[in-house]
Amino acid sequence: MKIAMTGTSGNMGREALAQTLELPEVEFVRVLLTPKKKNDKLAREYRKRYGGRIQVLRGSVADEALCKKLVSGVDYVIHMAAVIPPRSDANPAASEECNFRGAVAMANAVRACRPQPKYIHISTVALYGNRNEKHPFGRVGDPLLVSAFDCYAMHKLAGERYVLEAGLDCFAILRQTAMLHPNMMHDNISDGLMFHTCLNAPLEWASSRDSGYLIKRILERDGRGEIPSFWMQIYNIGAGEKAMQTGYDTFKDGFAIIGGSPEKFFKPQYFATRNFHGLWFSDGGELERLFHYQRDNPADYWKEIGRKHKLYALGRLVPAKLIDLFLFRRLRNHPNSPYRWRKDGDKARTFATFGSAPAPKGWKEVKLLAKGDFGDYEGMKRIATAEQRGLLLGHGYDEKKPMGQWTESDLSGAARFRGGEYLGGFSGPYAPARWKCGCGHEFTLTPFTVLRGGHWCPECCQPAPWDFDRLAKGSPFFAQVWYDSHEKDENVRYGYDKAGKAVMERFDK
Repeated sequence: MKIAMTGTSGNMGREALAQTLELPEVEFVRVLLTPKKKNDKLAREYRKRYGGRIQVLRGSVADEALCKKLVSGVDYVIHMAAVIPPRSDANPAASEECNFRGAVAMANAVRACRPQPKYIHISTVALYGNRNEKHPFGRVGDPLLVSAFDCYAMHKLAGERYVLEAGLDCFAILRQTAMLHPNMMHDNISDGLMFHTCLNAPLEWASSRDSGYLIKRILERDGRGEIPSFWMQIYNIGAGEKAMQTGYDTFKDGFAIIGGSPEKFFKPQYFATRNFHGLWFSDGGELERLFHYQRDNPADYWKEIGRKHKLYALGRLVPAKLIDLFLFRRLRNHPNSPYRWRKDGDKARTFATFGSAPAPKGWKEVKLLAKGDFGDYEGMKRIATAEQRGLLLGHGYDEKKPMGQWTESDLSGAARFRGGEYLGGFSGPYAPARWKCGCGHEFTLTPFTVLRGGHWCPECCQPAPWDFDRLAKGSPFFAQVWYDSHEKDENVRYGYDKAGKAVMERFDK
């Protein structure tokens, strides 16, 4: 078995590489590392640890010639490379290079191979956009409503759509959920990113270790010919009901390591109230049934982080005011902090993040899902209960039908639910068909990309400029979740000006 991987310098990628090389049937893994100085050390480490079973290429994942060299002669390609927040926020060009142009280059390289290797593309939960207590559960096929100014999600959306439309012989898209990893605390104390997290955002935490183990199990089982039905599908990488939390109790568990709590260190107005991302997956069990990879419990993982970074325990001995003075005050005043946006009068980012609701004066004014203010919190996490209560979003067609039984009637229903129409050309789930959106744009996408992927008009849903206020007015598909956190009369379009500054403009009804 010969494998190519990108993203092995990241948390999931390191685990995937190490665990994949535990399989005796793996002849070698060829990896692509960017030419950063820190990766010089990593390349030496890989060669020392894995010897001849590792092949290291250096360069950009957007370099198509290099990608062709990477995937030449392999059986599987695992594309995990990503530029994630906060780096994607600070450097949108790097995000575009890796998250979009990298996806294009990899898909093109795989398509050019004869025979083509099997291709696994790691996507992200960020495509689904903001959720809260009204619709905490989501699934494949839900609308993709990338949050305004989220360059990472914007480029990942376009990259995933390209892969789906590339005409590959054998692929699988895996949308990664929120991920716990050993450097979790350290990576979140250099930027205002932590305050983007909404307190009621549903977050389902998979560990980097389990995510890497999933890749190993896919290769292991497919190598034995046990999972033919796995391919040509999109999946959500879930972690199960045990891993379902919200932004609030994630902070609670994290700060317990240093003897604190959200109330001890923060005011609620520091945190975004919308324009984030996160989901509990109602369909996360699909991968678990195939691969039985969900082993880690988030509560135990937080304890493990505490044991690994014993310095954090000293926080129990330091007064909260000092921790705030030397750490959290700097973070909330960081240019990437919602508190700073409000303070600086950044109208576009502030309105996208908070809307027109006044900031709460204290914790007593905040309703928290985790504290039962919206009902039985533990009961709400039960996937079966969510399905019985009709809390899942509609997709506009009969989802009980196998894809092989789709008809033009199913395509027409899905298009109408999106505010558009199906124009014809249906000859199978993976063959191009013609569509028109509510704005009159005509485009070609496969029925699989639209019905199963949740993608829609490439012009309207690029997504920049972010125009979902307008789109939701004519699309029940978008409206059923967009108005969970937006007023129907906001009428705002978000984007960037020529200087790269975040802007918003209002439009007439």
